[in-house]
Amino acid sequence: MSFDRSIKIAPSILSADFANFGQEIQAVEREGADWIHVDVMDGHFVPNLTFGPMAVKAFRPHVKTVMDVHLMISPVDQYIDAYADAGADILTAHVEAGPHIHRTLQAIRGAGMKAGVALNPSTPAEAVEHVLDLTDLVCVMTVNPGFGGQKFIDMTAKIRKLRALIGDRPIHIEIDGGVDPNTAPLVVDAGADVLVAGSAVFRGGSVENPSPYGENIRAIKASVAG
Repeated sequence: MSFDRSIKIAPSILSADFANFGQEIQAVEREGADWIHVDVMDGHFVPNLTFGPMAVKAFRPHVKTVMDVHLMISPVDQYIDAYADAGADILTAHVEAGPHIHRTLQAIRGAGMKAGVALNPSTPAEAVEHVLDLTDLVCVMTVNPGFGGQKFIDMTAKIRKLRALIGDRPIHIEIDGGVDPNTAPLVVDAGADVLVAGSAVFRGGSVENPSPYGENIRAIKASVAG
C-alpha cells in the first residue's frame, strides 16, 4: 500500500445490502471505490452492533482495493490479532476506547497492519499529537459514532489542526460521517484525503443496478476537484 494524498472515496458497507455483501463490495469497487470501509461496532462503545472478525474475514476475498476496518469497540487490544487474521489492511482504534492508545497502535503495526486512530467529535486533535509517529491514518468523526446516515458535524478547525501537526509525515486524514458533495469540499479544503461515505454512495443503486454507485462516487470527487 503506497502512500499518496490523492482524494480517496471509501464507501462504508454499513449502507450496503446486508444479504449481498460480497456482490455489493465487488459492484462498488467496479464503480470506482478506492477503499472499502468496514464499521465494526460492539453495542458497548457505541449503541449499535455490526460485524465481528468472522464477517470481516468473509468480506476479504471480495475486496480488491484496501480493506479499511474501523473498530468502534472497547476494549480493542485482545481483538487485534483476530482482525489481522481476517485480512484488514488498515485497523483503526478510537483514542477514547482505552487508556493506552500508544500500546494499541504498536500492537496493530506489530500484527502487520497499517494503524489508524479515530477521534470522536468532542475529542481534540491534540489527543493524538504524541502518537503520530505510530500512526498511518487519523480518522476524524464528523458524526457521533454508532449509526449511518447522521447529519454532518463541522470539524474543519480540528482537521486543519491535525494537518499542521502531521506536517510532511505520510499519514492520511480520513473523514467519517455525513460526507456528500456538499460537505466533502469543506473537509478536503481543510486537509482531508480519505472520505468515508455510506448512504451518499449506496443511495439509489443495487447489485442489479450499480451504476448509481459510480455516479454518486463521481459526484463526490467532482465536488472536490481542482
